[in-house]
Amino acid sequence: MDSTSVAPFVITREFRAPAALLWTVQTEVEHLQQWLSPEGFHTAHADMDFREGGHYHYGIEGPNGVQMWGLQQFLEIVPGRRIVHLQSFSDQNRGLTRHPLAPAWPAYLHVTAAYNAITEGATASSISWRPHHSDEAGIAAFDGARDGMQAGFAGTFAKLDAYLARLQGHPSPSPGA
Repeated sequence: MDSTSVAPFVITREFRAPAALLWTVQTEVEHLQQWLSPEGFHTAHADMDFREGGHYHYGIEGPNGVQMWGLQQFLEIVPGRRIVHLQSFSDQNRGLTRHPLAPAWPAYLHVTAAYNAITEGATASSISWRPHHSDEAGIAAFDGARDGMQAGFAGTFAKLDAYLARLQGHPSPSPGA
């Protein structure tokens, strides 16, 4: 099946932060380690080569020592505006692995993140995921997980909101703000 015909999973969110700051916290490893993981998880490993052809390799750890590894391979970077990458699960050595909880999950997702300044202190971010060269089982797993992805990213973005507030010296926003 042609995975480009699958409706992407898209999240659009407004952040109370200038575009330059939002770009920085999403493109520098020391910042990503502070917020890019689901609620209840923390970053245990991260290394990045932020350039087209480069990567972001990370490991996160959660309750009861559960570990997951991921790899982003950067395809296109338009500074301050857009990042396109392939996302996959990996092992500690950057080898491709399957989703630890969903073996039918697509091996790769094609991800586009776009940034647009709304005002001097607010930026819209839109992130789109779709299976990349996936079989029908992978596409079905992806389609069936949309509600879970929505909930998972809501928690991750709540961590990002709180991190941005700390960096700017603001009180943390209320959940869902």
